[in-house]
Amino acid sequence: MTVRQDQLKNGFRIVSEHMPGLQSAAIGIWVTAGGRHERIEQNGIAHFLEHMAFKGTKRRSALQIAEAIEDVGGYINAYTSREVTAYYARVLKDDVALAMDVIGDIVLNPVFDPREIEVERGVILQEIGQAYDTPDDVIFDWLQEQSYHDQPLGRTILGPTERVSAFSREDLSGFVAEHYGPDQMILSAAGAVDHDALMKMAEEMFGHLQPRKGLIPEAGRFTGGEARQEKELEQAHFALALESPGYRDDAIYTAQIYSTALGGGMSSRLFQEVRETRGLCYTIFAQTGAYADTGTTTIYAGTSADQVAELANITIDEMKRAAEDMSAEEVARARAQMKAGMLMGLESPSNRAERLARLVQIWGSVPSLEDTVAKIDAVSTEDVRVFAEAMAVQAPAALALYGPVSGAPTLAQLQERRAA
Repeated sequence: MTVRQDQLKNGFRIVSEHMPGLQSAAIGIWVTAGGRHERIEQNGIAHFLEHMAFKGTKRRSALQIAEAIEDVGGYINAYTSREVTAYYARVLKDDVALAMDVIGDIVLNPVFDPREIEVERGVILQEIGQAYDTPDDVIFDWLQEQSYHDQPLGRTILGPTERVSAFSREDLSGFVAEHYGPDQMILSAAGAVDHDALMKMAEEMFGHLQPRKGLIPEAGRFTGGEARQEKELEQAHFALALESPGYRDDAIYTAQIYSTALGGGMSSRLFQEVRETRGLCYTIFAQTGAYADTGTTTIYAGTSADQVAELANITIDEMKRAAEDMSAEEVARARAQMKAGMLMGLESPSNRAERLARLVQIWGSVPSLEDTVAKIDAVSTEDVRVFAEAMAVQAPAALALYGPVSGAPTLAQLQERRAA
């Protein structure tokens, strides 16, 4: 399998990977216009725009967009993150050109019919309401807000109700004009694809676009803080975030191995101590997420009101213990889990296309899998222990609590336990 990458004269980027033996392909457009690219008055508009892409173009109605892909047995969807908005499809190899045409159409030619805007506004407001009714969703929004307080990176992707209720057709068009330039887009494809054919299609569809200067996102600054909301729920939801490296920092591999060993599976320290030994919860996990310039290691658990304090304190104790006695066997197991998860995931052309786009967006090129695996293998037990020490004692922290949490320790109390 060979990765090929090209760029049109206007800055539009194309990256693909042919996967021999496959009869299908994944193809999409990744636009570097996510939540962190919004001004405060635009919060939620990138996600609103993603919804509107499927509501009709100059050439197709909403139904025709869906039928064009589903008539050939394909699948089309989109998502908005804090750094990108993606529009993608999975089709059989003979239908790649069709998928490219449909995706290009929805990205370049949305009509923003006022009636459809109102319909989709209602859908998004329902989505926001549903998020607030889902504790283990909303708590991560609060945690993000506390981690990156008063910054675009800390705002919810869905946006607040009052903003979404007020967005106009002109607002949507203005965001497209500012952020959907050719140099802000990446065409990524994997599976049964022909790179030269993709290049030709990209030139025909996007070659006429003029580059535009988009908003340079504000650098992420981990601030830390606490959000706590008491509510009558069955469980107390606990989420702790610690500042970690961004994707451009090679220490990201150490951070990911650390969080896997700490709480990434059934053999991890938190799962074994908190769930298996003490029976304090059903769900507990740790994970490391990253952006181009910053990142967080997050620990989440749900437990009963009378056990949330014990769970929080044991979590800190396990973090401190990891700095002292993280074993070579644990690090090796976490490395194996990380590599296997990555390589198994890349057997899917959809995952491969997303990875290609993400790497081009962050680094401008695609490091080889061999290089990535070598960096994972290069992380030593001592590296993980040193990182664990920083996480346990030094790293800035944010805390979010939701449910019957009156008995939960405050962030200040957890910080005292970290320092003890």
